[in-house]
Amino acid sequence: MKTVKELMTTDLKVCAPHDSVTAAAKIMRDIECGSVPVCENDKIVGIITDRDIVINVVADGKDTNTVHCHDCMTTDVVTCTSDTDVHECASMMAQHQIRRIPVTENGNIVGIIAIGDLAKENIYANEAGEALSDISEHSRFDH
Repeated sequence: MKTVKELMTTDLKVCAPHDSVTAAAKIMRDIECGSVPVCENDKIVGIITDRDIVINVVADGKDTNTVHCHDCMTTDVVTCTSDTDVHECASMMAQHQIRRIPVTENGNIVGIIAIGDLAKENIYANEAGEALSDISEHSRFDH
């Protein structure tokens, strides 16, 4: 059984709730990622995505320098632990239609696992592909 711990990224970049969405966007640009966990004292309180910024800030003509992450982040964050089985993790991604899951231990963020991490493992390529297919299929109707 392979666990999330073996595949997750531990070199994390996070935002604080009162950081501007511009700061979050710069992190996304720098790490080439579409989402950033929002944390207070290593506790995950939300996640902000490029889509959150575009839909809730830019499209409404708001100033990205004055809007804070807590104003547009998702607060109902799906998480897993480092001992979560990778098959279960892929199922969680498909079920919740997400591409990344923050990994927590005792409530503290310790890593993040992305669908790409699962796909890199040949054993899980089919599962990750199915999860991505489910995610992509459902996200077309989010607009």
